[in-house]
Amino acid sequence: MSSVEINSVLAQMRALESSIDMGVGQESQSIGRADFSQVLHNSLTAVSETQKNSADLSLAFAAGDPNVELSEVMVAMQKASLSFEATTQVRNKLLSAYKEVMNMTV
Repeated sequence: MSSVEINSVLAQMRALESSIDMGVGQESQSIGRADFSQVLHNSLTAVSETQKNSADLSLAFAAGDPNVELSEVMVAMQKASLSFEATTQVRNKLLSAYKEVMNMTV
């Protein structure tokens, strides 16, 4: 992957992060706190859409669609993989925190 593509992906990730931060900040200002279930639902929906987009591009490329390039398919697959891995890590941390809280003495 070239340096330009890496910088482009990093810029997209930073833009997404700032938009998420802005959205959570606005939501928390309007109701006083962020609704965890809504944030979780939105995150899982985004991961699902990323995976669906990756699968659609992959199928289009395999079918010989001239508008879909291999590099586009590979980037979409990596985005889907990274988002799923991040979701798995967050789940693991949440379960670990839950177990730790449950093992606390009152």
